[in-house]
Amino acid sequence: MSALQQKIEQVKKVLAQAVADFSPVTFANSLGAEDMVLTDLIAQHQSGIEMFSLDTGRLPQQTYDLMQEVGKRYGVPLKIYFPDAKQIEAYVARNGVNGFYDSVDNRKGCCHIRKVEPLKRALAGKRAWITGMRRDQAVTRIGLEVSSYDADHDLQKFNPLLDWTNADVWEYIKQNNVPYNKLHDQFYPSIGCAPCTRAVTPGEDIRSGRWWWENPENKECGLHVASIPIRQV
Repeated sequence: MSALQQKIEQVKKVLAQAVADFSPVTFANSLGAEDMVLTDLIAQHQSGIEMFSLDTGRLPQQTYDLMQEVGKRYGVPLKIYFPDAKQIEAYVARNGVNGFYDSVDNRKGCCHIRKVEPLKRALAGKRAWITGMRRDQAVTRIGLEVSSYDADHDLQKFNPLLDWTNADVWEYIKQNNVPYNKLHDQFYPSIGCAPCTRAVTPGEDIRSGRWWWENPENKECGLHVASIPIRQV
């Protein structure tokens, strides 16, 4: 068995554990390369896991194209959650359409409205959620665990691809002909909202294209940052 196949088998075990011990389980699908690996594995092996995605209202067209392709390819429901329109209107009135460039607080405020609040609605009533985060993506993710209690949302959180490398992700995608965001072919290794994402140059950190005007330690949107310590279980 190859090293990648061993990792695949481990992911399948983690997904099975999540379903067995913490149903109902939902998968936060950002449609990034890692999440497309999980989409493929969940569609094949764990149909009981729900999938959802957050439409911030400012996603690249290529991301919407992939949303459509996921439905056609896998035939699984991908529930889409949107931000509250009144909160967006109030934010824009205070800060302007692109006010998130002005300060870290402004940017995090935008992320909170467009991502964090919709996430809370998506996780309501669930006992566990799954993400495609990996340790080597960013300095903010080094201390993550495969399974931990998420105190902010009062449920269990699973990161099945935590120890996968970027090479592992793309080897799986190529071997299994998994659809992916075409911006990856234009040197966008990490893709979020269009105004906050840029292509990177060879040698740059894979998350350097996200909120590139900020320091690395600030580069999270709030979806995966706990306000109180998370204890491993």
